[in-house]
Amino acid sequence: MDKSMDVAERIIVALDTSPEQSLLLAEQLQGKATWLKVGMTLYYEAGPAIVAALKEKGYKIFVDLKLHDIPHQVRGAARSVAVAGADMLTVHASGGADMMQAACWGAELGYKARKATSLDSDEHQSVKRPLCLAVTVLTSLDTRVLEAIGVNSDMTTQALRLAQLAKGAGMDGVVCSPVETEIIRREMGPEFALVTPGVRPVGADLGDQARVATPASALVAGADYLVIGRPITEAVDPRAAFEAIVSEMQLSAS
Repeated sequence: MDKSMDVAERIIVALDTSPEQSLLLAEQLQGKATWLKVGMTLYYEAGPAIVAALKEKGYKIFVDLKLHDIPHQVRGAARSVAVAGADMLTVHASGGADMMQAACWGAELGYKARKATSLDSDEHQSVKRPLCLAVTVLTSLDTRVLEAIGVNSDMTTQALRLAQLAKGAGMDGVVCSPVETEIIRREMGPEFALVTPGVRPVGADLGDQARVATPASALVAGADYLVIGRPITEAVDPRAAFEAIVSEMQLSAS
C-alpha cells in the first residue's frame, strides 16, 4: 500500500444512511474526504446507482457488501459491484479460498467490462480492478459469540487464520478490528492492505462495536485505512467532525 498517503486519505467515511442523507453528506465532505463506504443499508435501498452518483462527486467508493455464497454467485456479484464502479469490495473470508478466488476473478471481469464501455470519465476511471478484501471477524463480535457459533479459537487466532487464508487465495487484504491489526500486519507484511473498522475518536460513543481503537492507535498498529461512520455522519457538523479527527491523528503522529 502507498504509505505516503495523507492522513485524510486514509479515512473511509461509512454512509450507513438513506440515499438522500448520503448525497447530502457527500456534498458536506467534498474537498475533505477521499473515500466513502456504501454498505448494505445504503446499497440495498439505492442500488448501484448510488455508487455512480457518489463517484460523480469525485470520491473513491468502498462497496462493503461482505459477499458470502457459493463461488459462482460471488463471482457474479463481485463482477456486478465492479461494473457499478467500486474501488474496493469485500467478501467474508469464512467463505473459503475458492470463493475468495472467484471474487477476485469476478472483480477483474467487472473492471474490464466497465473500462470497455467507458462508463467512467478519465477523471473517475480506476487504474486497476477494485481492491478485493476479506472480512476476518466482525468488530461487533466477542469471544462469547465465537464460542456460540462453534469457533473454539480465540479472537486473534481466528482473525489471523482467516487473514492467512485470504492472502493465500490472492486477496489484496483484509478487514480486521484494531485489536488484531498489529499481529496481522506483522505476519502478512507491508503490502497486504488492512482496513480497520471499529475506530472511534477519543470520547466517542462505542455504539455496537466490541473491539475498538482510536484513529491514531489504529494507524500505529499498521492499518492502511480506517472506517469511521457515526462519529462523522451523525455529528451536527460532519465536515467539522471529519476535520477534528484528522487533526487528532496529525497531532498524535507529530
